[in-house]
Amino acid sequence: MLCSRIVSLVDGLEVAVIVPCYNEAAAITKVVNDFRASLPGATIYVYDNNSTDDTGAIAAAAGAEVRRETRRGKGNVVRRMFTDVEADIYVMVDGDDTYDASVAPKLVEKLVHENLDMLVGRRVETHQAAYRMGHRLGNRVLTGLVAWLFGSQIDDMLSGYRVFSRRFVKSFPSFSREFEIETELTVHAMQMKMAIAEVETNYKERPPGSVSKLRTFRDGWRILVTIINLMRNERPLLFFSLIGLLFFIVGIVLALPVFLEYIDTGYVRRFPTAILSFSLGITTVVCIATGLILDLVAHVRREAKRLAYLRYAAPRAEKISARASGAMRETA
Repeated sequence: MLCSRIVSLVDGLEVAVIVPCYNEAAAITKVVNDFRASLPGATIYVYDNNSTDDTGAIAAAAGAEVRRETRRGKGNVVRRMFTDVEADIYVMVDGDDTYDASVAPKLVEKLVHENLDMLVGRRVETHQAAYRMGHRLGNRVLTGLVAWLFGSQIDDMLSGYRVFSRRFVKSFPSFSREFEIETELTVHAMQMKMAIAEVETNYKERPPGSVSKLRTFRDGWRILVTIINLMRNERPLLFFSLIGLLFFIVGIVLALPVFLEYIDTGYVRRFPTAILSFSLGITTVVCIATGLILDLVAHVRREAKRLAYLRYAAPRAEKISARASGAMRETA
């Protein structure tokens, strides 16, 4: 009996469903209705990203709380949502009706009872047309790269269906403008060593009239550049060591003929090549020294972010603890 009472405490938490939208008039009504049915106590926020259709008005008519972000780009919308919305649990989902709303209670309950900070809905295609080949390949390549660089445990890094704790949302320093936001969310969780998990969710094709805003090559390139920038900021020693290694290899290749000629003849005839290879050696040392210094700076930044993260850990824990104590008193 007590166990069932504590499980039901999930319903007592403030849950916010946050939906970034741009020109999703064809799908937004169903998204709002489905999430209201699966999470009856949640507040549904639709953030209209300066749409040119009636997305905002249709969402409001469906019962969502509609807000507006005029700066285009999903990253800008997510940053605004995280800033404005106050809740204990945040369910973020795209407004294109491709994700399964019925699994949302399971995701929320798993996040709460396992005390996670981020839970990702890994997409499982229910229609062949749901996931274009270019998107699928790009997702695998970019997810694999992030896994190698940052030790990510997520198989679908670019999923738009995620559940967050309050402490994640309120300590997340977002700088992305567009579809790079999912990469930034994942790397932040990895660098902060947060508790995360992944759950399979059905992924279907868009309804008629809804068009994908993701452009395979342009947005894939943006995500790749974001990964490189995050590597430079979060793992500077590795980043600058790789650059230094490149200079070192080029310097050795250039210096080897000069050195062999000196061994044979006792003369150095190609002074420009010798000077260039020596300069590349110095550059290698400078790169490694730069990486070491910036690695210390990155460590200090991570400590500051960790402290910001811990500031938001107590309120939710206290709320759950208080409700659990109340349930135990009632049972007694």
